[in-house]
Amino acid sequence: MTPKIILASGSPYRRKLLSDAGVTFEVVHPDIDERAVEAAVEDAGLSPEDIAQLLAEAKAVDVSANHPGAIVIGSDQTLSLGDAVLHKPADMEAARRRLLALSGREHQLNSAVVLVRDGETIWRDVQVARLTMRQLDPGFIGRYLAAVGEPALTSVGAYQIEGRGIQLFERIEGDHFTIVGLPLLPLLARLRDLGAIDG
Repeated sequence: MTPKIILASGSPYRRKLLSDAGVTFEVVHPDIDERAVEAAVEDAGLSPEDIAQLLAEAKAVDVSANHPGAIVIGSDQTLSLGDAVLHKPADMEAARRRLLALSGREHQLNSAVVLVRDGETIWRDVQVARLTMRQLDPGFIGRYLAAVGEPALTSVGAYQIEGRGIQLFERIEGDHFTIVGLPLLPLLARLRDLGAIDG
């Protein structure tokens, strides 16, 4: 019998990636405080990749507790700029400051995905993309944010690479799916191995 697949994420972008790939799944929102999870390991010296993986795992384990037998996909993404790990901007002013900070610099997107069944992590992966923003004029940033509106606040970098956000960049190194926030190719391969999708 094919196991049920659950996506433990509220992200419409992750949902669309899985849907577009033809995966049949349910969405269940995890009930965790991501900042509290991070605060608990603040002094552990974790890398941005480790933090993304920790958050992805916390989401999947939380959802798995109420869905026995299901394969639960947890995913999270961190943005690292030098040594700093950044989070989604709280408002448009924070988004403006974020884009000013990223302007003309390279940052890293660290996308983690884990699979959990019956509370046990059965697979994990982290993929990294490196993106260099072009030097952005403050006036352009204001016009960009006015054009994209509130969706800028749903992304840690205040951009969606699959839309108008592509105009912010001069160089991108990495997988499109990693940038959007779900390392899809390794995930699909693992789901095939587990017999959860047709292979």
